[in-house]
Amino acid sequence: MTKTKSQPKHGQGRNCVITRRACFSASHRYWLPELSSEENDKCFGKCALAPGHGHNYELIVSMKGRLNQDGMVLNLSEVKHAISQEVTNQLDFQFLNTTWSEFDVSKSQGCLPTTEALVRIIWKKLKPHIPIVSIRLYEQERLWADYCGNAMEAYLTIRKHFSAAHRLAREELSKKENDMIYGKCARTHGHGHNYFLDVTVKGSIDPRTGMICDLTALQELVEELVIEPFDHSFLNKDIPYFEDCVPTAENIALHISDRIKNPIKEIGATLHKIRLQESPNNAAEVYIENNSFNSKQNSSIEEIEKVNL
Repeated sequence: MTKTKSQPKHGQGRNCVITRRACFSASHRYWLPELSSEENDKCFGKCALAPGHGHNYELIVSMKGRLNQDGMVLNLSEVKHAISQEVTNQLDFQFLNTTWSEFDVSKSQGCLPTTEALVRIIWKKLKPHIPIVSIRLYEQERLWADYCGNAMEAYLTIRKHFSAAHRLAREELSKKENDMIYGKCARTHGHGHNYFLDVTVKGSIDPRTGMICDLTALQELVEELVIEPFDHSFLNKDIPYFEDCVPTAENIALHISDRIKNPIKEIGATLHKIRLQESPNNAAEVYIENNSFNSKQNSSIEEIEKVNL
């Protein structure tokens, strides 16, 4: 008779990742004293306007560890206390530029409180207290940053939207064969979706501006190269690439990555990931650098994303 190894009671000793969500409201202003008013306006646009502007921030903290005898990685009351004590109690309803010394730009080592700079400093505050593996900070639902503890490296994501129609059918196949493969999606006149596009870039946080890259430039190039040509189009007919390539969500995501990878490099960042949501039930993701889900950074970010889906 084969002996089966008994599992530890209450899962003790097994690894697990847990997350904790917290929110705070705060304001900030992008303004560097070494730049003139005109230069600040050119660099930061409306974000340079006095006295600043505010956001309702959402913080997602991911922690990893082994289950204790009570079946928990950590006592969530202690996690809540650490986040409140080190972050939200200090930042809520505050002006970020003057709240933490790291954002004092009157000193040469100070940087602007951008989303990506803020998420890195939050990591620095929390790391001595809880076993963090990654942190995500939403400035708004269309802009967020991720940090995984890798020096000055961070990830910045923007979300865009476009509406488009497509038909899933391969020209070399018969109607019957296409119907068998693609079902209703092979119907002659096509169908449409409201697509949500998440573009994630990776880069080093500038120690002065607090930015991975020029956010306005990133927004503009995605608008110009993707949203403008794709929005309210019939992809099979209006986008030359899809004249002989079936426009599945997977192929659309890959083509978008091909269109914007080099322009993003030109503004100083690296395209890390494309996520294209076709419907509430369907999405495609492309990791540009290696198409691998095995790296530490990819795994950490994925763990957060699964919680937010």
